[in-house]
Amino acid sequence: MDAEVRGGESSNPEKQRKHKGKHDKPKPWDDDPNIDRWKVEKFDPSWNEGGMLEVSSFSTLFPQYREKYLQEIWPMVKTALKEFGVACELNLVEGSMTVSTTRQTKDPYIIVKARDLIKLLSRSVPAPQAIKILNDDMQCDIIKIGSLIRNKERFVKRRERLLGPNLSTLKAIEILTGCYILVQGNTVAAMGSFKGLKQVRRVVEDCIKNVLHPVYHIKILLMKRELAKNPALANENWDRFLPKFKKKNVQQKKVKTKEKKPYTPFPPPQPPSQMDLQLESGEYFLSEKKKSERKWREKMEKQAEKTAEKKKKREAAFVPPKENIATNEAGSSNANENSEVAAMAKSLKRKAKEFRNNQADGDVRAESYIANADQARPKKKKLLSKSD
Repeated sequence: MDAEVRGGESSNPEKQRKHKGKHDKPKPWDDDPNIDRWKVEKFDPSWNEGGMLEVSSFSTLFPQYREKYLQEIWPMVKTALKEFGVACELNLVEGSMTVSTTRQTKDPYIIVKARDLIKLLSRSVPAPQAIKILNDDMQCDIIKIGSLIRNKERFVKRRERLLGPNLSTLKAIEILTGCYILVQGNTVAAMGSFKGLKQVRRVVEDCIKNVLHPVYHIKILLMKRELAKNPALANENWDRFLPKFKKKNVQQKKVKTKEKKPYTPFPPPQPPSQMDLQLESGEYFLSEKKKSERKWREKMEKQAEKTAEKKKKREAAFVPPKENIATNEAGSSNANENSEVAAMAKSLKRKAKEFRNNQADGDVRAESYIANADQARPKKKKLLSKSD
């Protein structure tokens, strides 16, 4: 009978396939327009009156610089988790935070929310913002960007590109996606709806991988927001309205490649040893006294060179600076002009003197000369000789 049953099972495989999908039938509420399948209903404790049967716990480490802040805000975190029946512990010795369910826990998914809470706190998210993750309509995503690029300098530049001047780019992304974004170290923490988190992850990864600049993503999101306002375009494809940005080829620095030397089967020549160098220079055959004298002489020569260099540097401060050629030329031109003026004044004085003399000669009367001619000239007294 068993063989017949097995044979019957193997002979009718179609019946098994039909049995497999017997629950895939259209339901009467599938086409009901009043049902929103994306809406997350708030948890009612009456759905799970018995509570949790097993204890579930999660723990995460936090950096040392967050220790003081976590100590200050831990009472606030404790009271927020106590409302949902979740216990929390801060271990400063190990540097860890732990959350676990209790007998008062009713919501089975709240422990996952509590795990996200301590993750956000360890990633430097402020406590008042991180506590909002306990709400049903709030989700979080921690994007690891440190492993997307190897070069540290490029990573820092692209991370600054995501932030923008005065955090303007980050604020624009937050407004358009409706998410809270915090860039800290090698991770980006985001909080918001599922749709917004998907957009944030795409923007962040495209920026770090240098696929598309965040500004272009902002333009696309703005256009999508405007298109969503038009009810006529609600059921149409928006690709024809959205801009398509092409990546331009930027000239990159050429990597210097070393020229490969021709292959030779022989090994390179062995470098000469210290003894070989001493044999070549003849130092090997010198006595110890001569070697020490030679070393002392080399030392003194080096010392003399250094003292000469220092003396030259000291004397450089007392060297007069070179005169400017332009000022010299101006001074020489001024001297030439002064000499020309003096020569001109001298010639004018000479001409004036000559003119006065000529004028005086013109005023002399002939009558005076004639009158004087009639008068006898006075005889000169003869000098008596010594003999007289």
